[in-house]
Amino acid sequence: MRIFDPHIHMTSRTTDDYEAMRDAGVRALVEPAFWLGQPRTNVGSFVDYFDSLLGWERFRAAQFGIAHHCALALNPKEANDPRCAEVLDVLPRYLAKDGVVAVGEVGYDSMTPEEDDAFARQLELALRHDLPVLVHTPHRDKQAGTQRTLDVVRESGLAPHRVLVDHLNETTVKMVADAGCWMGFSVYPDTKMDEARMVALLAEYGTERMLVNSAADWGRSDPLKTRKTGLAMLDAGFDESEVDTVLWRNPVEFYGQSGRLALEPVAAGAVDAATGSSVLRGER
Repeated sequence: MRIFDPHIHMTSRTTDDYEAMRDAGVRALVEPAFWLGQPRTNVGSFVDYFDSLLGWERFRAAQFGIAHHCALALNPKEANDPRCAEVLDVLPRYLAKDGVVAVGEVGYDSMTPEEDDAFARQLELALRHDLPVLVHTPHRDKQAGTQRTLDVVRESGLAPHRVLVDHLNETTVKMVADAGCWMGFSVYPDTKMDEARMVALLAEYGTERMLVNSAADWGRSDPLKTRKTGLAMLDAGFDESEVDTVLWRNPVEFYGQSGRLALEPVAAGAVDAATGSSVLRGER
């Protein structure tokens, strides 16, 4: 079973997790920028974080034979903090870098005017940089938040097939399917989706434009939930090709729209872990 986890926060995970993921069949992943659990107080903190995702995490993943990519953005939760607003000014230079395959996570947390502004501006950046977008739907009032998300995407002029709307469930999947966007599902130990519910949705809606992720981070989560979902699909009667579609071909097709997907891990020494620069190419 080959696995591409399209949404996981490896900066919060250990090398033991990388090893277990490799042994489970994970060969590629996308790490979206997110809230670290404690508020960042200045733009420099984001700059250091972005550099780490582009350098250090790519290096760590490569040690275990996993191709690491990232999505960069000002996340919805911190879009409400005026100390972080300048991130939108430094983001364009990062969106031009190797390894960045999407703008994300963007979208809504509390659906504030500040989130509206950050969301719209980052969709505009995605258009300008010809990148797909990973959208976070709110944990509270999810139906209203998802509908508002789709309205903003439509108004942006971004093509639906360039948008992955994540953290969906039974109440929101149909509206996203009807809108023509890609559908993302986070499978968790206690919250969001579980394997049985995910398999039921795949049986109802099929495998087209469906992506399963672990969204593993600093909270209670499981970086092997992708594989466990694949095994549950097989137990439910899906064939190996259908599992491969959900766990590999779909994320490759979505993020491949960036033109930057590299499914071979970066060679040791090819990335400066401190700066995120490609040493072999001499990028600075």
